[in-house]
Amino acid sequence: MSELINNSKERQDKLKKLIKKIHDGMPIDEAKKLFKADFEEISTDEIVAMEQSLIDEGMQVEEIQSLCDVHAAVFDKSITDIHKPKDITRIPGHPAKVFSDENEQIRKLIKEEINPYLTRTDTTAYLMLRIGIDRLANITKHYARKEYLFFPSLEKKGINAIPKVMWGVDDEIRADIKSVQGMLDDKDQKLENILKSIKAVLERVEDMIIKENNILLPKLVDLMSFYDWIMADQGSDEIGYFLEKPTESWKVEEKPSEEEKTFDGEIKFDAGKLNSEEINAIFNTLPLDMTFVDKDGHVKYFTQGKERIFERPKTVIGRHVTLCHPPQSVHVVEDIINSFKSGEKDHEDFYINFKGMFVLIRYYAVRDKEGNYLGTLEMTQDINPLKAITGEKRLVNK
Repeated sequence: MSELINNSKERQDKLKKLIKKIHDGMPIDEAKKLFKADFEEISTDEIVAMEQSLIDEGMQVEEIQSLCDVHAAVFDKSITDIHKPKDITRIPGHPAKVFSDENEQIRKLIKEEINPYLTRTDTTAYLMLRIGIDRLANITKHYARKEYLFFPSLEKKGINAIPKVMWGVDDEIRADIKSVQGMLDDKDQKLENILKSIKAVLERVEDMIIKENNILLPKLVDLMSFYDWIMADQGSDEIGYFLEKPTESWKVEEKPSEEEKTFDGEIKFDAGKLNSEEINAIFNTLPLDMTFVDKDGHVKYFTQGKERIFERPKTVIGRHVTLCHPPQSVHVVEDIINSFKSGEKDHEDFYINFKGMFVLIRYYAVRDKEGNYLGTLEMTQDINPLKAITGEKRLVNK
């Protein structure tokens, strides 16, 4: 057995070489032996630094993302600060405790509502699997809170590897669960293929739980400020929870900072004047969602109307727009913004079917009177009601 490596730089170099060997096809068992021989144990900070360094050196996020499950398998029992998130994960209703508790709920659901039926072939077992997988699909809300409420705090501290890699894997797990649901609905699908797919997705879910508990939560505890947790708590209800809302509440009286205080004097526009309360109410009354991204690419504002189409928690304010989208769609956003900055385009439209709605997504270049680019305005609206309009309407409904 080789002498354990203690030098920080040497450890990082060895870790990266090991991950690259795994990337090139080294079997997991062999990788575990090499890891144990050289390290024996590892810290959360080392894992984060290693993934960030690989990205900085040019390894694609998708490549590290494909190794995410492997990392969990190799490092699982060796993480020294596995119990690091102590106090706040015990505070009733605290976002960190809610997140941690949900991971236990996910494990319990898999153990009690899915695993018992993986070895049976009767009709009842098939039905119970369908119910169990449908309930597991609620994990999308667990992941969404992580992506929209927690990741911004890491990004502000310069930690981009965790958000990029985890978000990509989250999307793959979502797709895998949806695929399994489709297989369970397909009467022509072979049972052995269904069971194989279910076991594969359950393994990926478990691996993500390991990374959330052992890597993400300790890092959040270290870096998120008290105000960050308040913002995460305020945005949680809008996104939702895994299966059910927590019964315990973490109530904190928030004192707004100076920069958040509103100015109630009138603001002069090209035609007329409005005070801040009127402006806010008007924008939130519009039958569509609006988001403004400034000239540097940071989300600066969004409306909060009654009927929201996409999730927009307040934690996205100040976040770079490229970090508000899954990795695989970032290039589309960048292309649109670059075309606006260059003056090549002034707008771009998309339309999609989404949750029973026909959603029109419109992007506009916002420019000053001299034509200088100020930012990008996104407008999102369900136009199904508009498509259904026929004839004329000249009278008020009674």
